[in-house]
Amino acid sequence: MLANVFTKTLRDQRRGLIAWGIGTCLTVVIMAAIWPSFSDMDLNSLLEQYPDAMKDLFNVTDMTTGAGYLNAELFSLMLPAIFIIFAVSRGARLIAGEEEDGTLDLLATMPVSRRLVLLEKGAALAIGVGVLAVVLFASTWLSSLAFGLDIPVLNALNGALAMFFIGLEFGLVALALGAATGRRGFAAGVAGGLAGASYLLYLVAQLVDSLHPLRVASPFYQAISEGPIGPSLPLIAWTMLVVGLVALAAAVPVFDRRDLAV
Repeated sequence: MLANVFTKTLRDQRRGLIAWGIGTCLTVVIMAAIWPSFSDMDLNSLLEQYPDAMKDLFNVTDMTTGAGYLNAELFSLMLPAIFIIFAVSRGARLIAGEEEDGTLDLLATMPVSRRLVLLEKGAALAIGVGVLAVVLFASTWLSSLAFGLDIPVLNALNGALAMFFIGLEFGLVALALGAATGRRGFAAGVAGGLAGASYLLYLVAQLVDSLHPLRVASPFYQAISEGPIGPSLPLIAWTMLVVGLVALAAAVPVFDRRDLAV
């Protein structure tokens, strides 16, 4: 007998989470291991060859420091993509995937409301993304100690928290869409498309002066505009958490009334 939806969901995702955690850890360690050789190069001459727009876009002017190096090489695109893919694939599967597989009927027979099912699924998703963020934090800080990147603990924590926020936002959007429609592919596709569109908005708004004010609407700007490995996390970063929770809350009454394909 299932103890509750939350613990069952955590158990179901543990193997995949281990694999994603190992992959994230190795990504950070490998890039950090390159830093000693990279820092010995004539970085100023190298950076002079970059166009000004590219310098601003990827924060390459800060690559003379360990934090700036990881921000440019990992935290500007690769790590946000890892967290978004992980969270969106999980979020789309938690309700819509089980419904399409015909296993959601087991939950429907349990003495628990649909609203609680959805909320506990959302909590389990947050824990999964949070565990991946903890792995990222530990990997960043320990790699900094091992390879001399000189990244303070708080700075590494802020970087991991920013990745947690951007992953959770799109993951909760995918979960909400899946709960509202019962279609896993649709939920993953729309959430992934929104992530791609937000990155495109970030790029274009950074490069085109007239669109500069729009860049704050992009979760990528909210997550990485000030590092994100840095001494503080910008207040705007919390917008990602708010948007994700609003999407989940909006899906609750829809899921509660919808006819399930069971």
